[in-house]
Amino acid sequence: QVQLVESGGGLVQAGGSLRLSCAASRRTFVAYAMAWFRQAPGKEREFVSGITWNGGSTYYKDSVKGRFTISRDNARNTVYLQMNSLKPEDTAVYYCAADRRSSQRMSVRLEDYDYWGQGTQVTVSS
Repeated sequence: QVQLVESGGGLVQAGGSLRLSCAASRRTFVAYAMAWFRQAPGKEREFVSGITWNGGSTYYKDSVKGRFTISRDNARNTVYLQMNSLKPEDTAVYYCAADRRSSQRMSVRLEDYDYWGQGTQVTVSS
């Protein structure tokens, strides 16, 4: 089992920035593809961004391209999501997820991820 703990959420005005962090409890994290998902009230959880095990490839939902950046520091067992130019429609609970079955996949499907964090709230005011 791997525990994932997100942090860095909060309340920010539109146009502002936040950096989310997701710390993994075990070193095996370094072999996993990782992703960030989000869930807004009344909506389904959706893929935001993914990253391969070594950070060599990344993938983004269209609406966040150019504004969000995913990265990872395997020495610290941590994945990050830098969010700039935030919009009210980015308001959601953000979750990190680990795909223990693949180091490369960056799947957009929830069922392809084995471990999830508890989520961190991001609220963007207009």
